[in-house]
Amino acid sequence: MSTGEIGSTLRQPVFADWMRRAQEQTESALGRFLPSAKAIPYRLNQAMRYATLNGGKRIRPLLVFAAGDLTGAPTHRLETVACAVEMIHSYSLVHDDLPCMDDDVLRRGRPTCHVEYDQATALLVGDSLQSLAFELLAREDLGKQQLVMLRLLAVASGSCGMAGGQAIDLESVGRHLDLPELELMHALKTGALIRASVLLGAHCGEELSATEYIALDRFAKRAGLLFQVVDDILDCTASTATLGKTAGKDAAADKPTYVSLLGLEQARSFAADLKQQALESLAGFGEQARRLAELTEFITQRKF
Repeated sequence: MSTGEIGSTLRQPVFADWMRRAQEQTESALGRFLPSAKAIPYRLNQAMRYATLNGGKRIRPLLVFAAGDLTGAPTHRLETVACAVEMIHSYSLVHDDLPCMDDDVLRRGRPTCHVEYDQATALLVGDSLQSLAFELLAREDLGKQQLVMLRLLAVASGSCGMAGGQAIDLESVGRHLDLPELELMHALKTGALIRASVLLGAHCGEELSATEYIALDRFAKRAGLLFQVVDDILDCTASTATLGKTAGKDAAADKPTYVSLLGLEQARSFAADLKQQALESLAGFGEQARRLAELTEFITQRKF
């Protein structure tokens, strides 16, 4: 099957049904894995659930499930990994929104965690979600690649991944970055966890060949960068009500983005190139990669 055939359409309603089921599985599993709101410490547990449940499109868990299709991964493993990744993502949003970081008051259409609760609680929410993510990966049966998976998520979350990218982002306010510098920042800040989502999902099943793993890794890197470019485009073209977070925040804070560096039309062209590169990386997988290809289309076309 050619790349064009894989990625040319979302095949609604088939893809929509698959996405809804994966989102519902993730939400249900998160509800089980998160501490009960009725358990001590009540306020912290309630805030953890507030920050994690009932929000977002669950792009990273969807990538976990889609990559699991390539390797015949069992559902219970994919649910565990999807929840661990989403907990890391949710913790990063809680911390990013704090006054000492991006200082935002709206996330997923609701008050941010530190606004709904308080800054100290929000800080502890992030700490607790990060710890719980690794507890999940360590305690559940994830097969022979379990230690590899733990390391993969740890690297993607730390100074060589998401946290490092955030540090570069904070240091870059008001500065001009060239394209390689901007790509490095977002490869860490956004791309590392998206890449990890894909590779973790694949590790839940049968082992890929070296050639297949390299191709999947190439896809994951291109998909992560694509997500950020589209995010930058939406930040300057969509409304706050549509986004569920404050629109135009990056421009107001004088942060470097793909739109500020390339201009809107060139940023859109760059996104189209990244999408094509991502789909080409999946060509050797054939029909097994359909969900990953459809998610690539969804990321490119998303309006939220």
